[in-house]
Amino acid sequence: LEYQKDWKIGIWRGDVMEWFNIFGLAFITAIMIPNIIFALKHKESFENRYHNKTIEIIEQIGRFGCFGFMIFNIPTTWFGWWSDEAFAIYLMVDAVLIVLYCTIWVIYWRKNNVFKAMALSIIPSAIFLFSGIMCRSILLIISSLLFAPAHIFISYKNAD
Repeated sequence: LEYQKDWKIGIWRGDVMEWFNIFGLAFITAIMIPNIIFALKHKESFENRYHNKTIEIIEQIGRFGCFGFMIFNIPTTWFGWWSDEAFAIYLMVDAVLIVLYCTIWVIYWRKNNVFKAMALSIIPSAIFLFSGIMCRSILLIISSLLFAPAHIFISYKNAD
């Protein structure tokens, strides 16, 4: 089997590894680091005070779909980037959004307010939807359309 890195589409080319997006994994990791640190230090802050099973289930299906489909490209549902320029835009926009996301975490670390709740729910929602559109992943787009409204709504309801 022959493998070569094809940076413009963000995957290892070859019979076995065309399904993996290393950039998506890096983006998910960057998003999760502040969440994990915050959860370990402030366990009480992650309590969901809004209880609607339907919306919670939709959010979780969307969340895990977004995580999975950012990293794994499912054949016939993922069509890659339109061009080198589209791939570069994908990298730049997602990187800027992730830096903004992490910056808001740092600035608002000890504060709970509507701005923090909305920013920290809208930005990852935008990352997932934008990524799905740019890499033409049908499953990532569908997952982000499930996740975004449910996550934003729950975050708003839980904001102080």
